[in-house]
Amino acid sequence: MSRAAQTNGKNAAARQEAVIVFVVSGMEFAIPANAVHEIRSTDSLSAEASSVELAEIPWVKHTIERGGSAHYVMGVGAFFGLARTRPSLVLLLRGVRCGLLVDRIERMDALSQIYALPQAFQGDERRWYLGLALFEDGVVPMLNPRGLLTAEQIEKLDARAAASLAGATA
Repeated sequence: MSRAAQTNGKNAAARQEAVIVFVVSGMEFAIPANAVHEIRSTDSLSAEASSVELAEIPWVKHTIERGGSAHYVMGVGAFFGLARTRPSLVLLLRGVRCGLLVDRIERMDALSQIYALPQAFQGDERRWYLGLALFEDGVVPMLNPRGLLTAEQIEKLDARAAASLAGATA
């Protein structure tokens, strides 16, 4: 193998991004591994989590206090309108105040490229997805951790949490 080929191979390996492939309601999704701060079982969170009910944002199920701020745990299945399941894990995300309820982690993998969304994706899904991940066994949508809850939705959830806290202390 030539030195140039070896260098290109090393650069390609260095450019690979670790991803977590998880399953919700029988469907696979991927998320960049560096976007996940912590993976917890739903059982381990039961003492920490508070239920959230906001009709405008029904996929947000719980709130968890982390670092002095509320993190909102959303049901990925409910968000995408998938069949109801019993999630067993929460992926607490890094850099956003969001956690994802998932059924299971399928695998960790590495990608060298994420493919752009087809032009047929025209609405909110352009915010929800970073693109498509191509694996040997198929194509998996890559979630955008910053695109699942909007700033407006987080403001509404914060206001609801503040109102609940004020009501509890009154």
